[in-house]
Amino acid sequence: MEGVFWQAPPPKGWLARLPKAALLVAVYPGVLTAGTIALAATWLSVHYNAPVMLFALLIGMAFHFLHEEGRCRSGIEFSSRTILRLGVALLGVRVTFGQISGLGLQPVLTVMLGVASTIGIGVLIARLLGLKPWFGLLSGGSVAICGASAALAVASVLPDRVRDDRDTILTVVTVTALSTIAMVVYPAIVAAVGFNNTEAGVFLGGTIHDVAQVVGAGYMVSPETGDVATYVKLLRVAMLLPVVAAIGLVVARIGAVGGKPGRAVPGFLLGFAALMAANSFGLVPPFVAALLTEISRWCLVVAIAALGMKTSFKTLFAVGWRPIALMVAETVWIALLVFVSVAFFS
Repeated sequence: MEGVFWQAPPPKGWLARLPKAALLVAVYPGVLTAGTIALAATWLSVHYNAPVMLFALLIGMAFHFLHEEGRCRSGIEFSSRTILRLGVALLGVRVTFGQISGLGLQPVLTVMLGVASTIGIGVLIARLLGLKPWFGLLSGGSVAICGASAALAVASVLPDRVRDDRDTILTVVTVTALSTIAMVVYPAIVAAVGFNNTEAGVFLGGTIHDVAQVVGAGYMVSPETGDVATYVKLLRVAMLLPVVAAIGLVVARIGAVGGKPGRAVPGFLLGFAALMAANSFGLVPPFVAALLTEISRWCLVVAIAALGMKTSFKTLFAVGWRPIALMVAETVWIALLVFVSVAFFS
């Protein structure tokens, strides 16, 4: 029954008076299911100290049959698109212009060069390995910016004709695994080469993919290193706005690869920019920022659970070794670039 959507009954009574009542009735089974998986993944993450995104993906993939069945499909699609974009927009509340300017010029230039070159290297190596250039863009953005969140954001502006949810899932799984390995290995590297607390923070924040792993690795070294690593990482998160906006402009310019022209700047990116600006000017109270950050986290976990339900283990395992080799190469590239910057130019 894959491809068959469940036809929701028309809303009745007080429910019919709600805005978008028909949409609510259609999507609630899938959204409720994705939310339940997100709750389970969060509980497992807290109790076993492992990445929540990975748990959400794996549990979601175990419920792939719900996406085939039809009743939950509309809500799963809604979660993997609309809720995803809401979560990305709310990420803007985590970054301020003051945090960026307080780092100084060298870390900012290092991060900008690292992000741009890693995405470029990703596209180049993807072509050499016979992979789609779009996958190099997706994986390069994920490695360069902020792991799973960046993968979801980049995927959300890719044209429908080239976007493959399997590629997104594979990117999230691989980048999460590589980020976890880096969290364990990189603190040993900075200790072995004798980086001071600031240098170690710039290296860890500039190379590890996911925010949680950056925080874990940084404070594993020292409190000062943890603070610097967090700010550098937030600078990489801030790069999400120009990078995804640039991809959106390219997609719009080429007419979504021969199809209908895309929207140059998606609305969720404008939301990201607005929240970042508001937070920078002190317009967002700390408790509101904390609340929006938590809502963003939940939206992203729900979205990744939905993406998991859209993907089967069989199709994921069919991709072969080349995508993984590509992401390992991207990870090695950004680590070497930031290491050289810190060791010789700081």
